[in-house]
Amino acid sequence: MRISSQFDSGNIIVDSIEQPENIRLRIRNDSESEFKQWFHFRLVVPAKTPVVLHITNVNECSYKEGWTGYQAVASYDRETWFRVPTEYDGEMLKISHTPMLNSVYYAYFAPFSHEQHQNLVHDAQMSDICSLEVLGSTVQSRDMDLLHISSGNPSKKAWFIARQHPGESMAEWCAQGLINRLLDHDDPIARNLLKDWAFYVVPNMNPDGSFLGNLRSNAAGANLNREWQQPSMEKSPEVALVRAKMQAVGCDFFVDIHGDEAIPHTFVARNEGIPSYSEKMNQQEQAFIDELLKTSPDFQTEKGYPIDKPGKANLAMGSSWVGEHFKCVSLTLEMPFKDHIDLEDTVYGWSPERSEKLGEALLGALNASQNLVI
Repeated sequence: MRISSQFDSGNIIVDSIEQPENIRLRIRNDSESEFKQWFHFRLVVPAKTPVVLHITNVNECSYKEGWTGYQAVASYDRETWFRVPTEYDGEMLKISHTPMLNSVYYAYFAPFSHEQHQNLVHDAQMSDICSLEVLGSTVQSRDMDLLHISSGNPSKKAWFIARQHPGESMAEWCAQGLINRLLDHDDPIARNLLKDWAFYVVPNMNPDGSFLGNLRSNAAGANLNREWQQPSMEKSPEVALVRAKMQAVGCDFFVDIHGDEAIPHTFVARNEGIPSYSEKMNQQEQAFIDELLKTSPDFQTEKGYPIDKPGKANLAMGSSWVGEHFKCVSLTLEMPFKDHIDLEDTVYGWSPERSEKLGEALLGALNASQNLVI
């Protein structure tokens, strides 16, 4: 029997593996940071051996409320990820599973590897309406990839960024769905949008953290979604590079794509708290949200984050800084790590496929509301 995590996005510490029914594990911290919650590891064991995996330090993790009602994901082929029986007793997480094959992977959510990222951006650049630009380098000298999707001479710019928090891999799955729909020549929504909009998409804002198996930090320990007011090339070059490009080309619409550990719903955080928030901005936000409710039954507005009081938004966050700087609709989209309880799926829970579909739905909502979202 063997457990390993020395691979792209791997994260686990093995304390005891002698007894299959009592394997003891811990999640390690993010790089240079106290954050932790993401796990991803491989178990090799004789097929049909019942195993019980105890992750013993989950109460030290960043979002303890994320474990209540949570079910881990597993995969034999690293393509199809299904939920496995998982219990949280208030102290530790217990995963009980009988692998049908000799090798199985377990993870906090379906990973989106650096290899998948490279495939995504290079497949996209094969389209005659898409160019791939490298904005610069991350802390560990990985490329910061930007896709520019445009046809003709559009007057408006839409920005979508994903995975500021690297463990929120559903964000890049969502970005993939959005990108693939935009590049589908036969999709009338995409073709109509591209008459008026140029799209700038950063599928992975945090390539280092993603590769290192971090939940929330980059390689320097920075939470990128708190770096937008004063990013630095030393600590947060990822934000500095994207922000500089955005300032150079402009922005008329912005969505920052995330995942939430605790809330079993999809939702958006709006910009009521930024200093320049106006009735016009409120109407524009609402127009988009109303259309997203129509285009995706997976989306809802009843559950989400508390509303910021006027003038109290944290302008170091991406959507708040963009909304204030560009005076445009600027939203944070959240998806669950757990199942989406409004439309439950007991086999897969919230999944990569549903994340991709939500990415497609974002374009349908923008298309239906674009006369108001300016």
